[in-house]
Amino acid sequence: MPSTKTQSDYDGLPRLAASSYLNTAPLIWSFQHGTRQHLVRLVTDAAPARCADLLAQAKVDAALVPIIEYERIPDIRVVSSVCVGSHSAVRSVVLVSKYDDLRYVRRVALDTSSRTSQVLVKIIFREFLNFEPQWQTCSPDLQAMMDTNDAALLIGDPAMKISSKEYRVFDLATLWRSFTDAGFVFAMWMARADVIDAISKLDFAGARDEGLDQIESIVSQYENDLPLSREEIRKYLRDNITFHVDESLEKGMRLYFELAKKHGLIENAKPFQFVT
Repeated sequence: MPSTKTQSDYDGLPRLAASSYLNTAPLIWSFQHGTRQHLVRLVTDAAPARCADLLAQAKVDAALVPIIEYERIPDIRVVSSVCVGSHSAVRSVVLVSKYDDLRYVRRVALDTSSRTSQVLVKIIFREFLNFEPQWQTCSPDLQAMMDTNDAALLIGDPAMKISSKEYRVFDLATLWRSFTDAGFVFAMWMARADVIDAISKLDFAGARDEGLDQIESIVSQYENDLPLSREEIRKYLRDNITFHVDESLEKGMRLYFELAKKHGLIENAKPFQFVT
């Protein structure tokens, strides 16, 4: 479990948390290996949901967390221009199904590592497919998930290891695009409001840009951990994932929150407040 040291134990450096999934690598490379590594204390041994818990419990000052957490954690701010998103096929957020037609699905297992994607799957079924299956929250073990369910949500690197020979694999960003004609934001940096002065001094956009300049180093770092070629990893980081918030992604994010509220998955869709 990540450390729960106090601020003084960290010599006053801002404490950050992010998962070590491939899709976060360009956003944290600068803090791990680059020019900003001495400016923060970074926790990377936590899943996205755990990062959100660390932020909510004030065990870190800022974290790269599922966007749904903006509506759940009080008194936080968003770093406006940096994200983990996709305009079409994201590859690392998928719904694995026994059926080619999702209308036959009656039971869905939801990856405990995910929060934004859990809500997204429920929106897709309720809003666009007009029915709701039964839900079961599970650890990300595909075989166990599919033993008692018709479909399973998986995110991150485990989602990229699935063979499409046995099951039909639906890419959630592709599904979202087909229904809304918008991109989708899965995660953003968020910070506690009471430490904004310290966090606002960190250049998250600059860190992203430095990380994107190190794609080849990142490919080398991950190539032995994923069943993908160097070219596939490179393509994933350059084409499947986008790390910049643009008009399409902002449109998709606002619609996502509107639909989450409509279907009772969040209480309110509060206005965005940003780290300046």
